[in-house]
Formats: sequence, structure tokens, C-alpha cells
Amino acid sequence: MTDFDAARFATDVQRFLDWAQQWSPERPENEVVRLVADHLQTNGRDHSVVSRAVPVFDHVNLQTALDRWMAERGRSVTVSGIALPPHHGPIRLQQLVSGEALPPIALSAAPLVDLANGPSTTLACFLLALVLVEDELGRYVVLVNGPTEHEQGLAVEIAGLPVTAAQAVHARLESLRREHNVYRGHVLDVGLNPFGGVAISFANIGPTPRDAVVLPDEVLRRVERHALGVAAHRDRLLAAGQHLKRGLLLYGPPGTGKTHTTRYLLGELTGYTRLVLTGRALHAIGGATGLARELQPAAIILEDVDLVAEDRSFGPGSSPVLFELLDAMDGAAPDADLLFVLTTNRADLLEPALAARPGRVDVAVEIGLPDADARARLFALYAAEVPTALTDEDRQEVRDRTEGVTASFLKELVRRAVLEALHDQRADGDDGPLRVVEGRHVTRALDDLSDSSQQVTRSLLGVGNDPESLPGGGGAGMLPPAPHGRPGRVGRGWVAYRSM
Repeated sequence: MTDFDAARFATDVQRFLDWAQQWSPERPENEVVRLVADHLQTNGRDHSVVSRAVPVFDHVNLQTALDRWMAERGRSVTVSGIALPPHHGPIRLQQLVSGEALPPIALSAAPLVDLANGPSTTLACFLLALVLVEDELGRYVVLVNGPTEHEQGLAVEIAGLPVTAAQAVHARLESLRREHNVYRGHVLDVGLNPFGGVAISFANIGPTPRDAVVLPDEVLRRVERHALGVAAHRDRLLAAGQHLKRGLLLYGPPGTGKTHTTRYLLGELTGYTRLVLTGRALHAIGGATGLARELQPAAIILEDVDLVAEDRSFGPGSSPVLFELLDAMDGAAPDADLLFVLTTNRADLLEPALAARPGRVDVAVEIGLPDADARARLFALYAAEVPTALTDEDRQEVRDRTEGVTASFLKELVRRAVLEALHDQRADGDDGPLRVVEGRHVTRALDDLSDSSQQVTRSLLGVGNDPESLPGGGGAGMLPPAPHGRPGRVGRGWVAYRSM
């Protein structure tokens, strides 16, 4: 007999012993089964068990609904927990009602998991709870079955009621989930859990003031008019028969400030539920859009769409994520107050699909490389909290020597100038706080970033790396940024509008 055969034989024997224990005439009745039977006052087989699945990301909303539902007047509730053997799969209410096919279980305090119900607050939520209820519908049992190591699911099961009455209880809980949804009005990061389902967390994104967005006034007004103006005129637009659903595409080279622009919009869309999806999280677009429809007005920020545009979505018969995104945008009703903001480094990859299905994106705005005036404003913005002693000539040098760079490059330039100043301080025997950044420090930082050995660094900052094209290297300016990547992650951008 092989080790595998021996292990399988031992498992079969253990299963037989468990079965024999369950069905032995001398076996005492399980206390959980007795509790359920005593409460229902019948053998529990007169009515079907009615189950309803709940999205796992809605676990905290289910608990919020349960807390309110259990506290309603005229309802008596007792909550118990069920202790299961280690590593055992989920138990079903049908097993408790029938008393059959049970593992060794016992009554316990209800196990809880602490989940966020706000940016800085949490709520203890049932993982496995047996709720004995008596109200105007009669006596019945509700089982809350949360996620386990074996099954990433969440379900509510009801026993002891006719099907229509059980459905009414489910509908009441769902109504309370929607009415008191803890996600409403917040900024949310949408991702994927280890099982491929939608995961949601509260995001901590600080406000971005308008004067920190380095855009030409007419372009910023255009972005604001499309993204924010609809919210300001919602009722009058509907009265005029105009749709509220809208799409905005921000496109351009990496590192020029597309993400920074979306952060500004997120801060301005107060009163909206704002969902942010980046990269692989775009696979969750279906669930995120469904949640946004429930919580509208809502904005969905879809960053770096090009990185996964051609990926296949999950499930049988899956289609590219870009197509799923377009379907999700199309599935929302025209009068739904939904804003979709897409960012991409490769508009050429998206344009054919967007053009073939018009109406999903209404406005496309190119965020390109900053011109000389914008570069000066960006440098001043990044150096705003740095003590400097720079002359007009020093600032002009920055303008002249940074042609063709990205906002990310300028942010790194300030950081390196600070390091140069701190290096000089230490050489003078001063290890204290930064005293001042002078022109010589900025010049050395520029020389370092322009050096031929910094080709990869410049590429990571979204800037071309041909030494001959670098200022001071004999060229007129830097090469255009590489088409891929996510340099700097937070930058300020210079935007030029161009219709698509």
C-alpha cells in the first residue's frame, strides 16, 4: 500500500466514524440542532430554507442593515454563534434544521470580524451567526454565513417562514443595506481580493487646491465644466431633457500630471461617491459600476486603462477589459448621475474602440509636456516649502535647461537640489536642518539628471534619454517621453485640449 492509499484509507475511516457517531441511536442530540428545533417549535421541515448571496465587499453594509433590522420595534432577537472544527467548510442552515450531515459543532459566542465602515472607524461584523427571531411574521431563524478560508462568499439564509415571507425579510435587509450604505459619499479604492472578487477600502486622499493644478485657464475650465458643471446643474439639465452620464478621457505621456488632475477632481466632487480603479483593479469594473449606480451621484476614476485594455476579464467567455468597461459605461441609464474619468498613456490603443462605440467618452483632453511658463510654475510649486535663495538667472536656467521634461522630472529636480544643499552643509560640519537651496545646487542637480549615466532615471521620469538631446548636450531638447510606464505617480500637468 502506497502512502497515498494509506492516507486515503485513513480519511475514509475517519469519515465513517463521524457518520456512525452522527447516526448512533445513543448519540446525544446536538445542542445547536435542539436550539433551532425548540425555537421553530416544529421539526423545521414545513418550509424551505431561502438563501440569498451578498457581495463580500458589502459585508459591512449587511451588518449595518442587520443591526438596524434587529433593533426595529416588535422584533425579539437572540444571537448565538456556532463553533466549527478547524479547517472545516461552511455549514448550511438546512443541516441545522434537519439535523443531518452535521460535523461536530457547538454553541458559542458569535465570531466577529472588524471591518471599516468609514475612513477611521470600524464595525464588528458576524462571520457565523445564528439569529433566532420572533416578530409579526412568526418564529424563524436567520443564519449569516461569512467568508471562510475555504469559501470566499457571504450569504443570508432564512428558515421557518413561507417562501414569500422569507423573501420579504431578504428584501427588507437589502433595502436597509442600500439606504444606510457606509460607502456613500466617500472616496474608495477598488481592487481585487485573493479570490478574484471585488475588494473596497476607504481611501485617504488629501485635497488638491485649484492653484496647485498647473493648467491653462481655458483648459482647466473645460475640464471643470464637463466633470463638475453637470453636478452643479443636475436638476435643470434633467428638466431640459439632457443626460447626466458623461465620460472624460485624459491622455498624454507618462509623468505629465494626469493622476494629479484626477486627484483635484476627486476633491471637488464632494457629495459624490468616488471609486478609484488602477491597473489590474480594472478587472473589477463590473462590480464597481454596479455599486456606483446604487450610490449615485458617483464618479469612477479609471487610471492607466491602456495597461490592461487588452487583458481578458475573468470568467467563461471573457472579453477584453476595455470592452467590459465600455459595456459597463453603456449599461448605465442616461439620466444616471455618473462620471467616468479615464486616464491613459496610449490614446492610440483606445481611440479605435471608443470611436466604434461613440457616446461613452464625450470629451478627450491631452495632458502634454509643460511649456516654459508651466515649467517655471511647476518648479516654484514643488519648491514652495523649501528655503531657497535663487536669482532670476537661476530660475531662467531651470526654464531653459528643462525643455521637454515632465512634471515628475521637475519634482525630482527639486529633491536632488535639496540633497545637494544638505551635502554642502555636512561638508561644512553642519548636520542641522536644511538652511537654503542656492542656484549652484540646482545647477548640480540639473547636471546630474542630464548626465549620460542617468538614462534609466530619466526614462523612469518619463523623459527621453538620448544624451545629444539633453540641454547642455548639444541638442535642442529632450526626446518625447516613453509611451509606457507610470513615472513619479504624482505630478502636475500642462494640458492642451484637442477634440477626439
